[in-house]
Amino acid sequence: MRRPVDPDTGEIDYDLAIALDAEDLAEQGLRVMYSEDVAPALAELGVTPASLQEGIDTTTGRYAVEANGVRYQIAGPAIDEADSWGNATFALFDIVNRQLVEMDFTFYALNGGNDLFGIFMSPDDAERARRALPRKTDWPCIVTPEPRWNGAYHD
Repeated sequence: MRRPVDPDTGEIDYDLAIALDAEDLAEQGLRVMYSEDVAPALAELGVTPASLQEGIDTTTGRYAVEANGVRYQIAGPAIDEADSWGNATFALFDIVNRQLVEMDFTFYALNGGNDLFGIFMSPDDAERARRALPRKTDWPCIVTPEPRWNGAYHD
């Protein structure tokens, strides 16, 4: 595996990042993006990809995914669009990171929204990148379920 962060400069190798659009994830695209973009990367790392099931109700706007016994509510009548983007982002990253608990690396988020990317790196690589990047909004982060920032660093 190529190093995602240069050990000397802390520069992130963005060629190793996976493009993930939070809007597309929230609009019933999580399973497809996981299976087409993330699962092959997991397989290359020796991790068996999880099976994802979607629950879609077009009349109510409800959208949920389930993986490894955990259900994630992405969208619904009481969930506004911005929160659905955050819910979808959290769901994808949580699904992946639950599969990596025995590994020496984590699936970190870069950017957010329509410019969301995911990258596999060690905690040491993430810290090295944070020290090298002057803007907190560019720092790799672990996605959390908290609304608004979902774990992203901000100024």
